[in-house]
Amino acid sequence: MVADSDIRQDSKAAGADRLIPDAPKRQVLVAPPLAPELPTASHEGLPFPMIVAIAVMAGLAHLTGAPLIITAGLAAIAFAGLATHLRSRRDERRTAALLDETAARSRAEIETLADRMWEMQESEERFRGLIDALGDLVVHRDRDGHIVYANSVFASLVELDARDLAGKTLAELGIDVGVVPDAAFSDHECLSSTDVVIRTPNGPRWFSWIELSVRDKDTGAVSHRAIARDITARKRAESSLITARERAEYASQAKSRFLATVSHEIRTPMNGIMGMAKLLADTDLSPEQRTYVGAVSTSASALLALIEDLLDYSKIEAGRFEPEPQPTSLREIADNIIELLAAKAFAKNIGLGCHVEPDVPQMITADPGRVRQVLLNLIGNAVKFTDTGGVLLTVARARTETTDRICFTVADTGPGLREEDMERIFEEFEQSDGTSTRVHGGAGLGLAISKRLVTAMGGTISVSSRLGEGSEFVLELPAVAATEPPPHRHNILADRRAVIVSKNTTEADAIARAIRAHGGIVEIAATPSQAAALAAGCNVLLIDAALENSDGRLLKRLRDSGFVDCEAITLIAPTDRGMLGEFRASGYATFLARPVRGETLLRVLLTSHGSALAQPRPAPRETSSARKRNQGLSVLIAEDNDINAMLARATLLKAGHRVKIVGNGKAAVDAVTDAGLKFRFDVVLMDLHMPVMDGLDAIAAIRRHEESLAMPPIPIMVLSADSQEKTRHAVLAHGASGFVTKPLDPAALVQAVEGQVAA
Repeated sequence: MVADSDIRQDSKAAGADRLIPDAPKRQVLVAPPLAPELPTASHEGLPFPMIVAIAVMAGLAHLTGAPLIITAGLAAIAFAGLATHLRSRRDERRTAALLDETAARSRAEIETLADRMWEMQESEERFRGLIDALGDLVVHRDRDGHIVYANSVFASLVELDARDLAGKTLAELGIDVGVVPDAAFSDHECLSSTDVVIRTPNGPRWFSWIELSVRDKDTGAVSHRAIARDITARKRAESSLITARERAEYASQAKSRFLATVSHEIRTPMNGIMGMAKLLADTDLSPEQRTYVGAVSTSASALLALIEDLLDYSKIEAGRFEPEPQPTSLREIADNIIELLAAKAFAKNIGLGCHVEPDVPQMITADPGRVRQVLLNLIGNAVKFTDTGGVLLTVARARTETTDRICFTVADTGPGLREEDMERIFEEFEQSDGTSTRVHGGAGLGLAISKRLVTAMGGTISVSSRLGEGSEFVLELPAVAATEPPPHRHNILADRRAVIVSKNTTEADAIARAIRAHGGIVEIAATPSQAAALAAGCNVLLIDAALENSDGRLLKRLRDSGFVDCEAITLIAPTDRGMLGEFRASGYATFLARPVRGETLLRVLLTSHGSALAQPRPAPRETSSARKRNQGLSVLIAEDNDINAMLARATLLKAGHRVKIVGNGKAAVDAVTDAGLKFRFDVVLMDLHMPVMDGLDAIAAIRRHEESLAMPPIPIMVLSADSQEKTRHAVLAHGASGFVTKPLDPAALVQAVEGQVAA
């Protein structure tokens, strides 16, 4: 039987021949010689039988009486031979021992060498096993791209034996990975990476292929060593994400189309409800009927506001909101919003004022529609929650070395907010009073939408408040591309000394701020007796019409108190315009409509000088456009909704204009083109969404007809429920002259139509 040690030695020796071709360099171990060089014997001994024979012969010689010398010589020879034989045997034993010792030492060294080779092979096998366990592909190619070595994972992937891969190229295996050209080895190496797809029976698999191409500095030999990791799962995930994103984008587009459709479909009937309610309110109604009509209008307005909030919230949630920056007049936006909300404030008998600091830019680049929407929400909330006192909007500029911002501050004298309420009112569906017994309704979306809009425009919105003392909301926007205001405006009222007599402290404070900001001096008095003490040096007297009588009794009393040479200006609400004649007859030089616009205040104070105010101005000559407005305009209405058409028709007929109605864009084009040169409509009202031909196509067709005949363009007003700024820009770009938003306000519609007739 073969010993176990021999089997192990044989297996180790065989394993040493199976090392991988590209294994790292190792130290060469040389086996020692089997035996050392041994010394040779210096004498030759007699054979042992001959020594015995000589000894026997010496004995026989002694017994036979041979001469003694013969006997002694034979004995000496025998003894010498025996000694030599014994010495030779001793040397042989020593040599054999030395050989055994040397052989044992050599055998031990050979076993050590085999053990080291076995350990190296095991280390290589462990390394290979580790790489294979990771599942990575390992490929070593020569300069021409032929495989020198590939691990078992790669061999299994291409379904070939690892030994059969040697000499093949990746292209032969259907793998598209080229060889880096020699020109890339400027630094003797080149690291490249790419994503590679490998076709397998189970479908394509993706690998991240990283290859290091190296040129030996001494020999110039090139080798390409690559390791590739399976990224199929990642690629599938990326593909799924792309598909999901495309689906989400498609869904978002569908949602946007749905929102636009819903907006139009909801606002159209709301237009009919609100418009007809306003028309009905202008008829002869009993007090009870007028109350019911007012309730219809109020409910419709509240429902429309809720619909607007929901549509805006849905649009923001869908990620479809994008600011549309353009040159924006901050003063115009502020004054328009105050005028729009004045009726609600006056109905609650509270003040509403606005003050714009002189250094506020004339224009900045912003989204005017969204700025207007946020301010409407802030000021509308302030008016809604304020029952006494008033609401003041202040516009100022906050400029540092690195920033330039516009601050809109909305301060009210309402109930205020608790600390915990200020932290949550900007969240969706949150209200300051969330109990079931709350006084004011609402969905709790206005401030949440406002905050998102402001953030999208690069601004901030915040609130400060004390319970029972009112609240202050601050909106800050960047002053992008600011246009500076006209210079030399700070002291233009330096010669004016004004006294304001009004119980409405909010509006009086706004007027006083404007006068002081431009160099004037002003005092506020709530009663005539308080005003009497301020008469010295006063040259302008502003009196709230709510304190005056039809006979001008208050002004006469103030004249007697020392305001003899003062120019008197009355502050009237829109409902008091019917008393202007009586006020002028009582001695008032002019009037200012509440809420007072800052620019109007400055113009009146700068142009009012003594009796010039009281002198009647010559009546201006009536222009052709004025005569046309007085005689009535010819208006074409293109509207497919019967209720909207009836509302617009009734409004314009009541204003004294002539109206023709068509039901689609094609009919509108025919009506304009068939009229010829003898008759032309003065104004065209065009709905955007109509059958047969929509509004934009109809406008384009009308403009082409006018160009072909070299005719002046007819004013075309677009009617649309879509109030987005981009919609306004689109219709104006298509040739429209103006834009009217549904629901239609009868007064606004008449003003817009008449305003299209150039003076």
